[in-house]
Amino acid sequence: MRILITNDDGINAPGLEVLHEIATALAGNAGEVWSVAPAFEQSGVGHCISYTRPMMVSKMAERRYAAEGSPADCVLAGLHDVMKDCRPDLVLSGVNRGNNAAENAVYSGTVGAAMEAALQGVPAVALSQYYGPGNRDLADTFEAARVHGLPTLRRLLDKGVWTRDDYGIFYNINFPPVSAAEVRGLRAARQGFRRDMGYGVQPHVSPSGRRFLWVTGAPQQQPTSPGSDADVNLQGYISVTPMRADLTAHDALEALKAIE
Repeated sequence: MRILITNDDGINAPGLEVLHEIATALAGNAGEVWSVAPAFEQSGVGHCISYTRPMMVSKMAERRYAAEGSPADCVLAGLHDVMKDCRPDLVLSGVNRGNNAAENAVYSGTVGAAMEAALQGVPAVALSQYYGPGNRDLADTFEAARVHGLPTLRRLLDKGVWTRDDYGIFYNINFPPVSAAEVRGLRAARQGFRRDMGYGVQPHVSPSGRRFLWVTGAPQQQPTSPGSDADVNLQGYISVTPMRADLTAHDALEALKAIE
């Protein structure tokens, strides 16, 4: 198996090292793992692409490249330049430092990379490590992802639904904020929503007198509706959420026919 890996935390992020370890085991002795990741951190850029400016791609080592662009840019660079003569069988994005469950998935560059791969017709999975009191002080904060990443991907590749239609399915995996030994299992879960937990801004004045706005987040331990991704994560389960790039509100289409 030939695998392309990327992330939104940057080429030197520890989570990418964890993902490389997982991908190498998944690819097997005869497989290949290629890395094309952002030269600098690109958290929160979603599915952004650098449509109005060029990007530089630098070779760091054998099968390892840094791109001055977003995670989705990295997928495009990987598929159409770096690996144009050896297209990957699978794209993996992560392992993100922090969860991409619930509404975080909408903003996530990690998820955006997997989405772009799916739009390009390549099977893709985003992987993220939830942080909380149960794992943030561990020697290896990625322990749950490191230990359970490989068996989770193998099970998903074997049992998951994989489509090649216009908006093909890709997957969003979140590992719970606990040690590897405390992981309770695997759950298929819908995307949740943390009510009253959205992003905001906080103004600050610099020493020079200039006013800046910092984007603020919210506590990540707030539960979502039962059975959703963040809910099962906080119960100690790995969540696996099938996703599509199709933004149509299909449940509203029939009612909308009244305007015709």
